[in-house]
Amino acid sequence: MTAETTLHDFTATTLTGGDQPLDAYAGQVVLVVNTASQCGLTPQYAGLEELWQTYRDRGFVVLGFPCNQFGGQEPGTEEQIATFCETSYGVTFPMFAKVDVNGRDAHPLFAWLRQEKGGLLGDRIKWNFTKFLVSRDGRVIQRYAPQTAPADLAGDIEAALAAAPETASEAAPDAGSDSTPDA
Repeated sequence: MTAETTLHDFTATTLTGGDQPLDAYAGQVVLVVNTASQCGLTPQYAGLEELWQTYRDRGFVVLGFPCNQFGGQEPGTEEQIATFCETSYGVTFPMFAKVDVNGRDAHPLFAWLRQEKGGLLGDRIKWNFTKFLVSRDGRVIQRYAPQTAPADLAGDIEAALAAAPETASEAAPDAGSDSTPDA
């Protein structure tokens, strides 16, 4: 029997340039989001920060991955992105270096996320602020469309936090998942 790939099998580069093995988040419920600083959905940073502040003490973390693949809406350097997120939205959750989420240069994490949970129109990520909820054991629970407000994920996050690790990937129903097109 071969081991199943999970979030914990990946490594990503932080905004400050260090390698971060994602197994550091083992045992936590994780929300992975591709972000952008010049997008109409950029105000979602505030909602993501609110989720992080509300649930972090219960074992929840938001991981932000800036992406410039959609309309060039994340043109800045990692330093500029960090400054923008901190000063404009008070972001304190972990942010990573800019990545591609689609195509042959897609970060392996996003290639895996897309494979695990396709969207309404296939597996490609269609825009910034697509969200993936991952269980404590590193399995993808649900994918959410960019337009899904962070606050709308609270029930699914609470269900995932309450679930035992081996059943967490089945904890959250499809509520809110593809309720908006383009997940």
